[in-house]
Amino acid sequence: AGVKPDVTSYNAAISACEKAGRCDEALSLLREMPAAGVRPDVISYNAAVSACEKAGRWEKAVSLLREMPDAGLSPDVISYSAAISACEKAGRWEEALSL
Repeated sequence: AGVKPDVTSYNAAISACEKAGRCDEALSLLREMPAAGVRPDVISYNAAVSACEKAGRWEKAVSLLREMPDAGLSPDVISYSAAISACEKAGRWEEALSL
């Protein structure tokens, strides 16, 4: 019997993917959390939004930000900052203003 991953270990893994520029892996980890019985938290989403921002995937970053309330989470300043930065890097200032 191994160690069962918890929200902290998932967040560390998502954050590691973000730092390594592995957006798809970060998103996969976020999506597998509920099936593993682990509820994503604001930190989980923030790391995934940041991974999208670093990968130039502004649409996905904004999508994740907008998904947070449906997951019962309130985006924080880090959530908005990462999503706005993703829009800014893509030249999507209108989208950034709508956040």
